[in-house]
Amino acid sequence: MKKALIIFGTTTGNTEEMADIINQALEESDFETEMKNVVDAMARDLTEDYDLVLLGCPAYGDDTIELQEDFEDFYEQLNDIDLKNKKFAVFAPGDSSYEHFCGSVNMLEEKMLECNGKMVVDGLKIDGDPRGSKEEIVEWTKSLATA
Repeated sequence: MKKALIIFGTTTGNTEEMADIINQALEESDFETEMKNVVDAMARDLTEDYDLVLLGCPAYGDDTIELQEDFEDFYEQLNDIDLKNKKFAVFAPGDSSYEHFCGSVNMLEEKMLECNGKMVVDGLKIDGDPRGSKEEIVEWTKSLATA
């Protein structure tokens, strides 16, 4: 059975809601999953025996992209990690009225590629409450499971 690790940061609960939907869809696709809030995770967790790692982080900031505060230390820890072609994907909820809508997705994808990770699909950016986009989230997750 394939194993997936989902690490998420959340302030309002939307990213955790997305992580829950992704977790359930992966389990239905025969993945053994582990979910961690980023406050309980270390970047070295990504190098463990997982076939797929997923990062979920909302973004903030009008003028620049700001990661959710719990994700900042984790992001810095990535500077010391070699992912050796580990498959990954990134997701985030956001508000499209901001200039850098879900900019955390782009920021984390770039960092993971710098760490020699292998991006399996383009990141998922959901505008607003993820419960209204459950079908889109499930379809994205299914594309991950078959990649």
